[in-house]
Amino acid sequence: MRDLLPEFVMVEVAGDDDWTGALLPDEAANLSPRAVEGRRREFTAGRVCARRALERVGIHGQPVLAAPSRAPIWPAGATGSITHTTGYCAVAVAQVPDLRAVGIDAERRTLLPANIVQQILLPGEIAWCEARPDEPWWPAVHFSAKETVYKMWSPIMGTWLGFHDARLTIDVAAGTFEAQILPEKLAESPGAPEVFHGRFAAEPDLIRTAGHVER
Repeated sequence: MRDLLPEFVMVEVAGDDDWTGALLPDEAANLSPRAVEGRRREFTAGRVCARRALERVGIHGQPVLAAPSRAPIWPAGATGSITHTTGYCAVAVAQVPDLRAVGIDAERRTLLPANIVQQILLPGEIAWCEARPDEPWWPAVHFSAKETVYKMWSPIMGTWLGFHDARLTIDVAAGTFEAQILPEKLAESPGAPEVFHGRFAAEPDLIRTAGHVER
């Protein structure tokens, strides 16, 4: 993720030991006792990396709890984002005076079923992907980018943003994307940013997206 964000955003990517690292007491209590092993590992890696990133912006020893939606609750003075997929976890953290929000997402580079594509992409986005039949993973890039956009929207607006609430435009050569929030969503969201920007990287086995909103 380091290559997708400005230098003042602290990025940590989980190493082998982070998946089984130590949680703070409040973090351990925040994890459901019914959580399966995979959920425990990803939660742990995310919190270990988050606290390491927080230390780099001068916030020490603070737990990173989870809201009922599973979104991280950042300590006062910080904003951030956590992502995890099979075998990969990353965290991005910045000080609140620097950024309003930061979002990151990672997905394994897979082919999405047609019914899932329709749930995520708008008709124009589907047509854009279909015009690139030799690169059938573009719907997964759209999915990841829209996840990143939601992670930027949520801390600013505190409301839900659906996949069909934003129209994505991808610049393949530049490795960037722009998400235009649709007029219907803006009409019910006074003060919302109209456009979000981000970057992406599509590697052989991993898709990464990231974006940030400055003050």
